[in-house]
Amino acid sequence: MDKTTCDITKEQNTKEQNTKEQNTKEQNAHKKGDTNKEVNCRKVKKKKGIRLWIQLLWTAITNGYVIGFVEGKIFKGSSKQFCVPGLNCYSCPGATFSCPIGSLMATLNARQFHFAFYIVGFLMFFGSLFGRFVCGSLCPFGLVQDLLYKIPFPFKRKNMPGHKALKWLKYVVLVVVVFLMGSLISDATGLGQPWFCEYICPSGTLIAGIPLVAMNEGLQAAAGFRFALKLAILIVILLLSVVYYRPFCKYLCPLGALYGLFNPVAFYRFEVDKEKCVGCGACQKACRMDIPVYLKPNSLDCIRCGDCKRACPKGAIGRAKILPINSSKSSAVEKKNNQ
Repeated sequence: MDKTTCDITKEQNTKEQNTKEQNTKEQNAHKKGDTNKEVNCRKVKKKKGIRLWIQLLWTAITNGYVIGFVEGKIFKGSSKQFCVPGLNCYSCPGATFSCPIGSLMATLNARQFHFAFYIVGFLMFFGSLFGRFVCGSLCPFGLVQDLLYKIPFPFKRKNMPGHKALKWLKYVVLVVVVFLMGSLISDATGLGQPWFCEYICPSGTLIAGIPLVAMNEGLQAAAGFRFALKLAILIVILLLSVVYYRPFCKYLCPLGALYGLFNPVAFYRFEVDKEKCVGCGACQKACRMDIPVYLKPNSLDCIRCGDCKRACPKGAIGRAKILPINSSKSSAVEKKNNQ
């Protein structure tokens, strides 16, 4: 039998109603998706903000002797006997602790010391615990470079031209300038010369050299080629930091090179869940050190900023487990139970 006009009308109304319901569901789904994106963006910004506050707080604690900046004098309290993990120039007017690289070089070839056991043990301790997390969160000059990179510029780049070769330069500085020159060359008093600190370190120039020279007429008269060289290096690095992300950390810092060697075995390290990872490369796009985290989660260059973890759409990047054997056993037991 042919359908009546009433039946046809009912079918049309039913179809229209179903279409409206489907459209409403899609709209709600889009709204939920947008809401989830907004929530995720807020979480990312919040976590980045926490890291920035850690950097600022640490800088204030380790360089908080305000009177030194006012009077143009170096703090000489008992805390100067101890080092902090990151670069922290001894001569900075506000520094309340010493720099591990400067302390290492000053004692490496000293006649009254057989070896700088305290400094080496200190570096190994922090390296085995955190690796280059120190560079990402506990280094004042790293903070300076992070802030400079936030300055708007027509184009931004992660790496400098020749990055693949230049990234090994920091290991040359570590071996040749810090260890070899520090061990083989000493002054008239028998102390090792801190060659890196005196001729290269831009952090020391920024927080120590410039304030002291600016506030002391005697130092202004004595400032010569050495200070001019260090000032030139500092200016170049600061300008490069506006365009390229952390050029000093990537290419010159011997302390970062040393801590990087501990990244694969440090207590604080990353791991990638191969079952979740789809190899999309979102982690590398987010990583300003330009590391393919899905392939090398514990690269020697990783500063543990956490951008890759926040960018991963599958949540595949996380903290490495302390006891992988036990964790694998437990996961195997869970699989058996699920079966």
